[in-house]
Amino acid sequence: MELDFNADESQDAVAEVVVSLLERNTERDIELWPTLVDSGLLAVALPERFGGDDMGLLEVSAMLTELATDAVQVPALATLGLGVLPLVGNLPDALAEKIFPAVAKGAVLTAALHEPGAPFTTTPRTTAVTEGDSVRISGRKTAVPYADQAEWILVPTDAGLAVVDGDATGISYVESPTSAGFPEFSVRFDEVIVPAEQLLPVGFGDLHRFAVATIGAVADGLLKGVLTLTAEHVRTRQQFGRPLAEFQAVAQEIADVYVVSRTLHVAAASANWALATHLGSGPSRSWTDGAGERSGGAEEGRTETSGAAARRSEAEAIGHRTDDDLDVLAYAVASDLPAAMQKCHHLHGGIGVDVTHPLHRYYSQAKDIARWLGGESFRLDRLGARCSSI
Repeated sequence: MELDFNADESQDAVAEVVVSLLERNTERDIELWPTLVDSGLLAVALPERFGGDDMGLLEVSAMLTELATDAVQVPALATLGLGVLPLVGNLPDALAEKIFPAVAKGAVLTAALHEPGAPFTTTPRTTAVTEGDSVRISGRKTAVPYADQAEWILVPTDAGLAVVDGDATGISYVESPTSAGFPEFSVRFDEVIVPAEQLLPVGFGDLHRFAVATIGAVADGLLKGVLTLTAEHVRTRQQFGRPLAEFQAVAQEIADVYVVSRTLHVAAASANWALATHLGSGPSRSWTDGAGERSGGAEEGRTETSGAAARRSEAEAIGHRTDDDLDVLAYAVASDLPAAMQKCHHLHGGIGVDVTHPLHRYYSQAKDIARWLGGESFRLDRLGARCSSI
């Protein structure tokens, strides 16, 4: 299959809408959210029958990258990357009719990816006990972005992926600090009752994959934006009667940041392309993950043919390669992004510590998303384990 990471017309169109919107508006925080709603951008990945554009991961990632290039701080990553993309094709009709139109009108979604001491857990201790037509959810999740504003929270449990109403009885929130200052919470579920149809009998591997891919898109945009900001600073800032950019040490440091930016862009583009191509955002997926297995082969009650078995084997091999790309991306974000931000901070000098300076918005968001991924050591261990299992 030909590899082509170039943006297509739909991705370019989404990016152009974001750029135009940011040019016309000065808000870069939650005050921009209603404008994003009015623009129709939140409906990009929604199915057409719910008023959406029926696009997918690549268009969402294009949007997130452009927003991050200006260090915009809104719940777009949480709602689209952690919420909508994993749900498309997996929701029963009645639940889809409730959630997707609400997202188009600005409802916030989020996902509880982590448990205490277990980022991106594949064996959640959160339990889901079915009792007739309802399910009781109990457990604790950490580092849940925008949990207090979310209409629905995606909660990995020992029995599947639960879609929990944010205002359900039995949920308690404890705010946790973030570098960027956006809302993040530890969330406790104390026998929270949800309808049985809101416990999806699917694995949550796709939730993790979409999370890593879209976090990578945000990281790509943050580094692209801060590189532009820093290059302009060293070009115009005078020291000893000369622009900073004319000093050899400064030129070398900004060149190092450029190399990291291009490398991270390739990692993000490769992982997003692989996931969109071989997994996509629809229900026809063939993968085994930590919480279950999807069938991409023969129908029930029918013997799998040799051709079908070969196609299934090929799909699984492609899936493993896609996971390789995602693990490389996650490590690059957790390791290289904070280090590049530190160099940009150094090149800005003392003004870089001023919270009113634009650099602060980039640096703080980079620190938070690196932490969301579990940090450099966690991601290196994951990547090493994958390499050693080959």
